[in-house]
Amino acid sequence: MILDIILLIILYFFHKYIVAWIVYYNSTDKRYGNSIWRWTYDYPVLGKRDISDLDDKIFVRKRRIRNRTVSFMYCNFFIGFIVSMSFLSNLLIFILN
Repeated sequence: MILDIILLIILYFFHKYIVAWIVYYNSTDKRYGNSIWRWTYDYPVLGKRDISDLDDKIFVRKRRIRNRTVSFMYCNFFIGFIVSMSFLSNLLIFILN
């Protein structure tokens, strides 16, 4: 149970660090908006080709890095959910015994 508490604290600080990076990437371009929970595939680049980085190289590369950071945030969030469920089950076992 103590290990779960330590893991939850570590995951919380890691989540805050990831969110700070997402907020930083959101502030670099106005096309990103203020959302930290969604990927940015729906933001168009300046030219016709949205998949490659031939038209708007800087934006597409920043968008890929931001999307990877959002993916890390989702992974961290779900790992935190699993650890919190483990903590709650251990707490209930401790209380009921």
